[in-house]
Amino acid sequence: MSELIRIENVSKRYRLGTINRGMLVKDLQSWWARKRGKEDPHAVIGEHQNRIEKGSEFWALRDINFSINAGDTLGVIGRNGAGKSTLLKILSRTTSPTSGVIKTRGRISSLLEVGTGFHPELTGRENVFLNGAILGMSQKEVRRKFDEIVEFSEIAEFIDTPVKRYSSGMYVRLAFAVAAHLDPEVLIVDEVLAVGDANFQRKCIGKMGKVAKEGRTVILVSHSMVLVENLTKKCLWLHDGQMRMAGESKEVASAYLKYTQNLQIGVAEGLHDYRLRRGDGRVRLEDFKVIGPNGEIGNQHRRGTTIRFRSRIRVLRRCEDLAICLSFKLGLSGEHIMSTRRYRLNDEPLAPDTVIESTLEVDTTALPSALYDLYIWLGPSVEQTVDEYYDIVDGMVTPLQIHELEDSTRGDRTELKANILSVQAS
Repeated sequence: MSELIRIENVSKRYRLGTINRGMLVKDLQSWWARKRGKEDPHAVIGEHQNRIEKGSEFWALRDINFSINAGDTLGVIGRNGAGKSTLLKILSRTTSPTSGVIKTRGRISSLLEVGTGFHPELTGRENVFLNGAILGMSQKEVRRKFDEIVEFSEIAEFIDTPVKRYSSGMYVRLAFAVAAHLDPEVLIVDEVLAVGDANFQRKCIGKMGKVAKEGRTVILVSHSMVLVENLTKKCLWLHDGQMRMAGESKEVASAYLKYTQNLQIGVAEGLHDYRLRRGDGRVRLEDFKVIGPNGEIGNQHRRGTTIRFRSRIRVLRRCEDLAICLSFKLGLSGEHIMSTRRYRLNDEPLAPDTVIESTLEVDTTALPSALYDLYIWLGPSVEQTVDEYYDIVDGMVTPLQIHELEDSTRGDRTELKANILSVQAS
């Protein structure tokens, strides 16, 4: 296959502590903030945590080497701050490397963070044509794709509204539709899709799969190992700006999962990514652990064993009624397989800053052998006329692998047996 992208010894350096210094007005603002005991608004990134020195350098990427051929599907994984988004920005030509060589061929269409790629004062319609022009397409070519883009985005009634008035979800719908439908040779997608609703996410995943089957190249950053394993064939694991591992997606994802389990950081860290959250913010899931029958923390378990799911939830606003529900979704399709019922976690109203720790025990006999994304729902214990929820995490950073045993009983797959073992408030 022909080579579309080649990265040779690419590094990216940011100089810290050199902005907004040496100007009278900025120095006065810094002095006034310190006088009032406030954080310096012009402090070096991390300066108030004593993490770096003034004027120091931060290397987001160091000596990255790889190539991508036509038709490749590539996943990029790693902890927050590993350099994933920086790499995508370099590939998208929205920023330049400090050193190294990048060779690209063909149209590259990218969907990075919300707020990039569209002009806020222009309407959705005008931005579609603008993006087409940036990709080198004629108005005639864009016009031929226009109806398909609008239909996919599901925002037809707002297409002539300036995008500055769009919600983040509307923005992402149109941005993805534009990026995926303007016939790019390379489609680059960051995890920005997580701001959309579940149905639209599945729709986007289906479209990315279709683009890949058509022989075009897809590069995807994701915290979901289920998505990476099912949608991509190759994978890069970035760690502290360096390439820690590259190879087949299943092999790299498996190594990354073992790494996160050993450090016990994967889930808690992923939960701090605001893009993965939905809900009114009344409470927030801060940590989540999967515990095996012998007390081991990990994501791989034999079918028929009883495993525990330990949650730590922080109350941010007064909460009268808090319940938890756990659902199991099947891999790439997002098909819902089974759910526990809603388990109420409080008898008395919960005040702000209360921390709830709960342990939910689940018998896995009813679950078919598969790789699952876990869906954690926090909301009222009684169903409302209008669907109400406080916090939802859909697609944990660590998926759950259930293995089939030769001597295991099939069991009753229509009912998932579960119960709450403990609830503690502090």
